[in-house]
Amino acid sequence: MKVEKVMVIGAGQMGSGIAQVCAMAGYQVLLNDLKPEYTDRGFGVINKNLSRQVEKGRMSEDQKKEILNRLTASTDFQDAGRVDLVIEAAVENMEVKTKIFAQLDEIAPAHAILASNTSSLPITEIAAATKRPEKVIGMHFMNPVPVMKLVEIIRGLATSDQVYQTIEDMTRTLSKVPVEVNDFPGFVSNRVLMPMINEAIYTLYEGVASKEAIDEVMKLGMNHPMGPLTLADFIGLDTCLYIMETLHEGFGDDKYRPCPLLRKYVKAGWLGKKTGRGFYVYE
Repeated sequence: MKVEKVMVIGAGQMGSGIAQVCAMAGYQVLLNDLKPEYTDRGFGVINKNLSRQVEKGRMSEDQKKEILNRLTASTDFQDAGRVDLVIEAAVENMEVKTKIFAQLDEIAPAHAILASNTSSLPITEIAAATKRPEKVIGMHFMNPVPVMKLVEIIRGLATSDQVYQTIEDMTRTLSKVPVEVNDFPGFVSNRVLMPMINEAIYTLYEGVASKEAIDEVMKLGMNHPMGPLTLADFIGLDTCLYIMETLHEGFGDDKYRPCPLLRKYVKAGWLGKKTGRGFYVYE
């Protein structure tokens, strides 16, 4: 099975990053979103990223143009009818994702693989919305996509070996490192990371130390590049809460119970860097 044409659903931070690395690897890419202003914003981010590479001497202006020429904006799901692979990078919500996959299943060619960039939701459940569960797989890219090397590849219950191999091989062509993970809530990355962030929030909530002190301990004591509360702000506190709720519900274990302070901040609309305020205030 050969992948030549890719459609990325969702032109946000993750989707535009995935579209960029696919185009850089030589694939023809359709970047799809609901409205032209969303795809325009995504293209703006890609252009900015590539321009930075040109300024640093890592690519020529001609190479940048070639990459951009491999990218096409799309606001119509029917465009999925002419691709080999769809990578969905929409909002982290099961209802939204299953609806998208049911539609894609009707439109995409029979040979096409349907992948989700979900960071915590079960691939088996997403695949159940289609009539081709053997061709549904998880491709969890890390943020920021152009920089981070890891892609967690998640097999659903029915994912075929051929589909898994195709996606593993394709991931390597993106200069990424594929890691095979089984279909459990949060996979590996978020099952380990999110409870650590949640525990850091509890440490602040219980008055053990200030936010600055908590971040400093993890940076200097554990050699983390960024403190857990700063990292939560960058991820988005709403996303952190959603993943903790997914873990809590998926495992039924109270060790995954979201901290009340996290819930309070999300209800206040303090979602982190994207809203200008989370645990820290951003200009």
